[in-house]
Amino acid sequence: MLDDLNTRILDALSADPRLRTTELARRLGVSTPTVRERVARLEESGVIRGYRIDIDPAALGRPVAAWVRLRPGPNQIPKIIELAGRTPEVVECHRISGEDCFLMRVQVAEIAALEDVLDKFLVHGQTTSSFVVSTPVPPRSVPLSAG
Repeated sequence: MLDDLNTRILDALSADPRLRTTELARRLGVSTPTVRERVARLEESGVIRGYRIDIDPAALGRPVAAWVRLRPGPNQIPKIIELAGRTPEVVECHRISGEDCFLMRVQVAEIAALEDVLDKFLVHGQTTSSFVVSTPVPPRSVPLSAG
């Protein structure tokens, strides 16, 4: 599925997901219908899962980011998953290996606001929090090649 053209399409869309099909085709030196068909196949096969917008949480009044590890109590995993899904401050939630079972990224207006979020989860297990001080390498797409 990932031949040279598909890899080049993914590279270009990773750099700018808003590229129009005609511009993408021009940059890659292929026809617009070819690009349209290739992108459609990449979407249908699940290689391209979606197109996202990157919004600055600070602009929305939530400049404080924290990573929260959570070690659930007995039989609490389904409750934690449900709670994380309905807690708007939880912007990411991952099931992880190790002593803790969950890793969540939380965005709040101020450090004190994290307490309210943590209190919701403390009835289900033990939390450990780390505040994000800076992000020297912002989130990015998975590299298409190892090099």
